[in-house]
Amino acid sequence: MPTFQFSKLPRAIALALPALSMLCSQALAQSTNTLPPVTVNANKTKTAPVPSPEVVSPASLAGGLSATSDTASLLRDVPGLSLYGAGGVSSLPAIHGLADDRLRIKVDGMDLIASCPNHMNPALSYIDPTSVGALQVYAGIAPVSTGGDSIGGTIVAESRPPVFAAPGVGSITQGEIGAFYRSNNQASGANVAATYATEAFSISYRGSTAKADNYSAGADFKNYDFTGRVGHTLARDEVGSTAYETTNHLLALAYRNDRHLFEAKLGVQDMPFQLYPSQRMDMLDNQQNSINLRYLGEFDWGQVEARVYHEKVDHFMDFGADKRYWYGGSTTNGVVVGSGGATALNGIPCSPISMTCAAGMPMYTEGKTTGASVRADIALSPQNLLRVGGELQKYRINDWWTPSGGGMWPGTFWNINDGQRDRTAAYAEWEARRSDQWLTLLGARVEQVKMDAGTVRGYNTAATAMGFQARDAANFNALDHNTTDNNFDLTAMARYTASPSYEIEFGYAHKVRSPNVYERFPWSTWQMAALMNNFVGDGNGYIGNPDLKPESANTLSATFDWHGADRSWGFKATPYVTQVSNYIDAQQWNATTNAPATVLATNKFSVLRYVNQSARLYGVDLSGYLPLAKTSMGDFGLKGLLNYTHGGNQDTGDGLYNIMPLNAKLIVTQKTGAWDNSLELVGVKAKTDVSTMRNEVKTPGYGLVNLRTSYTWKQVRVDFGIENLFDKFYYLPTGGIYTGQGTTMSNPALPNYPQWGTAVPGMGRSVYVGLNVKF
Repeated sequence: MPTFQFSKLPRAIALALPALSMLCSQALAQSTNTLPPVTVNANKTKTAPVPSPEVVSPASLAGGLSATSDTASLLRDVPGLSLYGAGGVSSLPAIHGLADDRLRIKVDGMDLIASCPNHMNPALSYIDPTSVGALQVYAGIAPVSTGGDSIGGTIVAESRPPVFAAPGVGSITQGEIGAFYRSNNQASGANVAATYATEAFSISYRGSTAKADNYSAGADFKNYDFTGRVGHTLARDEVGSTAYETTNHLLALAYRNDRHLFEAKLGVQDMPFQLYPSQRMDMLDNQQNSINLRYLGEFDWGQVEARVYHEKVDHFMDFGADKRYWYGGSTTNGVVVGSGGATALNGIPCSPISMTCAAGMPMYTEGKTTGASVRADIALSPQNLLRVGGELQKYRINDWWTPSGGGMWPGTFWNINDGQRDRTAAYAEWEARRSDQWLTLLGARVEQVKMDAGTVRGYNTAATAMGFQARDAANFNALDHNTTDNNFDLTAMARYTASPSYEIEFGYAHKVRSPNVYERFPWSTWQMAALMNNFVGDGNGYIGNPDLKPESANTLSATFDWHGADRSWGFKATPYVTQVSNYIDAQQWNATTNAPATVLATNKFSVLRYVNQSARLYGVDLSGYLPLAKTSMGDFGLKGLLNYTHGGNQDTGDGLYNIMPLNAKLIVTQKTGAWDNSLELVGVKAKTDVSTMRNEVKTPGYGLVNLRTSYTWKQVRVDFGIENLFDKFYYLPTGGIYTGQGTTMSNPALPNYPQWGTAVPGMGRSVYVGLNVKF
């Protein structure tokens, strides 16, 4: 692929600031005479709820299907939201610097939990982009009815709703088929859907598959090409361990009778592999099965929704194609001829497994989640709505590593044995229309989280076993692992509508989150074992802490919203600040003394233990849209987005890990007939505020240009685009550290890999095309 020179590429940040200012100034100068549209809620109150979620538009959802197989990436244009890089279909969304389990992510009403020490199977990875019917984000402040066990906000993903035949029609059938291709990583995939429905009954199936090779960066980013396997090398611009393959199935049945709806959804995921450029291991199998039952009833006084669900996940990790599978000495006719150093780098299989020969590092995780919820929306009066509800969740997890030789021998290592995390919650919130100008929301939630775990053991139970396995297991087993956290949430918000073109939404939230199982229960200080417990992709090892307290966050936020009465233009500014007590950060740990390190490791990987500290995050989100001109060439418009977040540890003065630097996006749109085109300019400032405790790597700023176009004709839609048009080389600010190839379990490695200081690069230029046909 040829390389284009574009040395004068402007910084998108510099363009974004005046452009967003122009959005605001021009927007305030415009006016219309039409009334704004209203949203009709289930409670028949003719006003949008407070707080208002950020809704990903149907046009954005449709436009993203050919460009990505990662559902989380459909959220890229949501103000205040960024993504932690991970596997190709498993990015972790972050809201205002708070990510992963600090967010509540609901998929078809289910609270799903990542059952993996590296969080390789997060909730959004279980719904394919082609199955998404709606995406909503509550950034920062979420109502208690959608929040809980989180401090950073809520993401709600829903699959396509059921379709029924119109009265008197009898029955209907409809379907959909689509396919895509992306050039950079040779990604391809297909999706199919079919529905049969009568006036009362509906059955539908949706299936999708996607597969991709490693992607290439815009330039060489390493001076080596070895992988630790004989005959297998990677090009120096190839980002190792970024390939994936996945298949998803969803069968949905629905029955309605008058104002009552019953739904049953059966989901199956088969993921043969998903490789990880920022983890030392790869996902080599992930099987998920879920059943989700829902009842929705409309009554004269309001609405009731009830749900019961169950999910089972079987997860397997080991070294993927780009990482060395065989450790220890190589063999000739069954005789060990080398036990380390350069000889062992050839990766030739050795047998039988022993203290001088290891065959990979198999790791197994089994997770089971059972949940139930009920919610009632009660119209107390035309101006007052009461929401009440309750939730139950039961989670069980086992995480064990079978022996494979070397130090991983002769028995099974139990990372988490019979892990338990059970939640019960109840909430109530009151939404009141106090006047034509004032709408208020007040809610409270009480929640109890109970956690426990069984006894553990290392590979080797001898007192002399490497890595202090016997000592650490004995220390952990001597503890009482049972904990009970009683948490309380509060949300108070108001919206003031000053005029048809201006409103302010502001509020306060107190949110509490209990630690997850991988923050409390991993017990081994052994560097090898600790390296396996890492869900942030920084290359370090992590040790759990059973004494962790729940995180408690207090957030103040306001949104200033200027818009046309017909919503043809708009500008929003959202400043916020969040103070977190008992923030779960980390400190470097000395395995020998089993105490905090007195001398910190710098410019290299280390082992850390989770600890409670204090943190503060603050920032501002700016977004806007504006029509530019109507010409013979079509309608032109402008969209803009700018996000700034700062996060600091107040106990240490250190920066918080993986905070997205100042970033902006400008989009020029053009619509004419069936064509919908856009030019995107993305800019990201250099990341200089980092976590020194984690030895986080700084990244330079960059600017990217993307082109997108689509053509819709009757039931056919064609998408075409070029991402990173000028093949710009850049590093992902929140993509983690590169450990995508070679002898990833050596620290430091032989000869010098993984090299601390190499961030994961972003993808170079990629052309994509997609076709979707409905019938």
